[in-house]
Amino acid sequence: MEACNAVEREVDKVLSKFGGINEHADRVLQDVTGNIEALKAELESAPPDHELTAAQIVILRQTMAKIRETVQRLATDHRDLHSTVSKVGKAIDRNFVSDFASTSREDVFSGAEKVQMLNHVICQHFYRQGMLDIADELAQEAGLKVEDGGKEPFSELNRILDSLKERDLGPALEWAQSHRESLDSQNSSLEFKLHRLQFIALIQRGPPGQAEAIHYARTHFQQFVGRHEKEIQNLMGMFLYLPHGISSSPYSHLLDPNLWVEIYDVFTRDACSLLGLSVDSPLSVCINAGCTALPALLNIKQVMQQRQVTGIWNGKDELPIEIDLGQDSRYHSVFACPILRQQSTESNPPMRLICGHVISRDALNKLSNGNKLKCPYCPVEQNPSDARLIYF
Repeated sequence: MEACNAVEREVDKVLSKFGGINEHADRVLQDVTGNIEALKAELESAPPDHELTAAQIVILRQTMAKIRETVQRLATDHRDLHSTVSKVGKAIDRNFVSDFASTSREDVFSGAEKVQMLNHVICQHFYRQGMLDIADELAQEAGLKVEDGGKEPFSELNRILDSLKERDLGPALEWAQSHRESLDSQNSSLEFKLHRLQFIALIQRGPPGQAEAIHYARTHFQQFVGRHEKEIQNLMGMFLYLPHGISSSPYSHLLDPNLWVEIYDVFTRDACSLLGLSVDSPLSVCINAGCTALPALLNIKQVMQQRQVTGIWNGKDELPIEIDLGQDSRYHSVFACPILRQQSTESNPPMRLICGHVISRDALNKLSNGNKLKCPYCPVEQNPSDARLIYF
């Protein structure tokens, strides 16, 4: 972040200087243009055979000298601005590292099988993004076997998502109705939210759309009364304010454009869950994780170079330091021993005591005294062998 701030400060200097030069140039050029136009008007008003007086000659020379001086000054300001712009590039080179070789391992993608897996992940990412032509071309050149059924879900999802961007609810409603049982088993509210948006679109037409909105509500909302009774009541309350405008009523929040953003996210999440897919493609997750971890890896690289430690990796499948990727990148439950303050591993799993408290196996062994163990959180004494391995 500090590197970005340093570059941003240089960019601000450029923008500030550019703004000052621009204002100064406009003012000076307007003055010069005014003087030239005044001289031109004076010369045009003179008789054809009129000879310039000594005073007029002096004024012309002064004007020409002022023009030359102005041009030179603007050229100097332009050179200074160019110098300031070049400092931005130097700041980028100074604050950002372009050599990332030490943060990667060359053997990760060595071998035909691993390259094939990488190509498959990239191809799947293109399918997820709706870039079917690119994905098909990649699959053909890489020799990947992609079944038609493997890309059909992505094609359908992207078609529906494109329709939602255009505020066309028809394809999404059709999909939700055809998968109603599966969505209900997941306690999904996708179909109701789609009908809610369709109802709001009808009622936004004002009094002319009132009859159609009532018919739509009677046709589609009855099946959702059990789970969404309160929301349906709020929707019905919109009719009271229809003559005076819903935008100035207590129900104006139902016209929020963010509801369309929400339905886009809800459909993506529920559809991917129903099809057994992750919301984000594995490729984008890996790239985002790598970008987040890169600054920390570069820092540890500098520390190891100062201590003359060769190599940044201290384990085959393990990073040299722990890196927090944020809440969105946590996919598995993690247990940290409250006694030893260590994260559990396969060799040091969490153990449940008979009193219900959980500690790590290493802590259990250290606290055990023969066949006796006193829970560190409560006075219950027990046999260490009664502890049970638990899984998160």
